[in-house]
Amino acid sequence: MVDDQHFAQLKDIVKLYLPEDVSVGAIVEDSNFVKELNINSANLVDIVLDVEDAFGIRLENEDMDKMQTVRDALNIIAQKLQDKN
Repeated sequence: MVDDQHFAQLKDIVKLYLPEDVSVGAIVEDSNFVKELNINSANLVDIVLDVEDAFGIRLENEDMDKMQTVRDALNIIAQKLQDKN
């Protein structure tokens, strides 16, 4: 399923920016990037840039503002990919 592939790709990106006290297993669809995964705003920007490269999409500032959880990111990615086609 495409969503599973997107989740796996996103998880691979996010795990690069996790602080040492957060395990990769903590990355689930309901995880909040800042509150639960302890990702700081600078790393969140890096995640956005990596997502753009990995999925061939462009995220606007309003998309970044809406991207609070992993699920939010997956929904935005799906929408951008759909708009692209």
